[in-house]
Amino acid sequence: MKRLSYLTSALALLLTACGHPTTTLTSPDGRLTLEFQQQEDLSGYTLRCGETPLLDFSEIGFELKDAPAIARDLKITNTRFTSFDQEWETVWGEQQTIRNHYNAMVVALEEKNAPHRRINIEFRLFDDGMGFRYEFPEQESLGEFVITDELTRFAFHDDPKAWWMPTREPYYESIARNTPLSKIDTVNTPLTLECADGRFLAIHEANLTDYAKMSLHPEKEGSTTLKCYLTPWSNGVKVYAKPPFVTPWRTMIVGNSAGDLVTSRLMLNLNEPCKIKDTDWIRPQKYIGIWWSMHLFRETWAQGPHHGATTANTKRYIDFAAENGIPGVLVEGWNVGWDGEWTKLTDKIDFTHPYPDFDIEEITRYARERGVSLIGHHETGANTLNYERQLDEAFRFYRKYGVNCVKTGYVNVLMDGKELHDSQYGVRHYRKVIETAARYGIMIDNHEPVMPTGLERTWPNLMTQEGVRGQEYNAWSPDGGNPPEHTTSLPFVRGLAGGMDYTFGTFNFDNPNSPFSRVQSTIARELAQYVVIYSPLQMASDLPENYRGKKGFDFIRDVPTDWKHTVVPQAVIGDYCVFARQDRHSEDWYLGAITDENARKIDQPLSFLDKESKYVAQIYRDGEKADWKERPYDFEYIEKEVTALDTLHIAMASGGGCAVRFKKID
Repeated sequence: MKRLSYLTSALALLLTACGHPTTTLTSPDGRLTLEFQQQEDLSGYTLRCGETPLLDFSEIGFELKDAPAIARDLKITNTRFTSFDQEWETVWGEQQTIRNHYNAMVVALEEKNAPHRRINIEFRLFDDGMGFRYEFPEQESLGEFVITDELTRFAFHDDPKAWWMPTREPYYESIARNTPLSKIDTVNTPLTLECADGRFLAIHEANLTDYAKMSLHPEKEGSTTLKCYLTPWSNGVKVYAKPPFVTPWRTMIVGNSAGDLVTSRLMLNLNEPCKIKDTDWIRPQKYIGIWWSMHLFRETWAQGPHHGATTANTKRYIDFAAENGIPGVLVEGWNVGWDGEWTKLTDKIDFTHPYPDFDIEEITRYARERGVSLIGHHETGANTLNYERQLDEAFRFYRKYGVNCVKTGYVNVLMDGKELHDSQYGVRHYRKVIETAARYGIMIDNHEPVMPTGLERTWPNLMTQEGVRGQEYNAWSPDGGNPPEHTTSLPFVRGLAGGMDYTFGTFNFDNPNSPFSRVQSTIARELAQYVVIYSPLQMASDLPENYRGKKGFDFIRDVPTDWKHTVVPQAVIGDYCVFARQDRHSEDWYLGAITDENARKIDQPLSFLDKESKYVAQIYRDGEKADWKERPYDFEYIEKEVTALDTLHIAMASGGGCAVRFKKID
């Protein structure tokens, strides 16, 4: 880690002309200005970019159980300012080196009247946005307490376009809506906004550790003021707390383009540094697995004549992975408990006892000899009590056989039949699993998660998460599958929260068991999504036999999962986007471009390439007659020499795309 500077300075407390105390904070580049204000008996903040207001006076505070709210009649007792500037290196990610540069202001508040409870609010302004959180310091007037509502508001000055996903669709597996902000429902964050002047904003949170997930809802119908909504426990409580206590950061990215939202590292900067001393065992990778065949209803998770997780079948996948340099093989349905209705919260799921036809000792030996690792699987059925009882034993079992990556699952709307996944209960459970896995040297791919908030900086064994309407919907969804526009929106909504295990890479679009549903894509688009949709674990989801002899599979073999640098040179959310990323371990660049249901031609300057170098562009593109509905397999591969001065002419079919490897010429 390279430290640039750390500066602490005292600044002055300002007073407005009307006599109300006001504190003002500016971003390091002076572009953003935040003011903490007190209007009548309320406290809140405003935010502007230059002379343009982004947020009008936005209230802060809390309602507590069996106690007065901490919201009104607060006085400022102290204001402290600091600045911070540091570079740090990611263990893995979309960017190798990140600058953490901000100005901060901590406003200390105290009730004017008894019992004189105290609360601090820390604001941090970066050049690309803001974050703020609440701190409840130790104090005699406040012991253990229960939060029944967080009063945080975001009062938008205008009515921008909004891309949003509704809160209670299970596991965040939904398609983004696009409406004016004044027309949204209760929504998950990230919430993405496009202002009339072309500026882009995104609201989310960072470092969700021991708290409830934040959603947002309009203060009243048609309003552009959004209020925080915390996911409750089954008894209605939002958060149990005891001082000293801090909340997650409430964040807002401010960018000049949709791509600026993607390349912001504000969320990661608001999480704590890595707590794992030796991270050499944490490795991004691609994987294949016994998974897609189940979603196509060709094989089963449960025992029987079509059981997928057999020793012989797993060896077949291992052989294919070894032949093609793919490090991981995921196997689902290997352990006792899948027979019958396993989501009914029984205790039958056993994480240390394989089915008789799955010889884990032989399989892991066979894989190890071929340079391949087994990716384990823990489907809990959201029975967290059953899982936690077995957690240490389950991870010890995997470690014994050299399995250091585990996909976890929580397929049930409620945990233990009563608690929501993104309640404080669920947040605590997920954190326990991540920290326990770290002690055993195990990476986690978490499905049916709580929405990511940057914890991978602190615990980089939390590799990727689902929380996305992914590829499996293309196998069986009654609505026909994910429409082409879905993945042109995802990077700018759900993707802003962190890696998505979308599991693309399908090469065979025939689906005889569910003919009403299919992958709405072309081969070229399936390849391009390896660059567009970020995850440090990327699956080649199709069956091995569908890859053999296919030129497009060369790109899947070559494309990295760990990046040095990322740029988004073009994007219209929901229509099309172009991503370019540089491999962390070579001088090569990769480009992915995808479009919605509309065929599209675009020109992409290659100015992101090294200006002193030449490259061979290995281009995987839609054929002249390609179309996701009628001719998804129409595909072309060409090579040409390019430099940073060239422009790539990209023609994308309906539901199509283009994938390019820029291989540097020595």
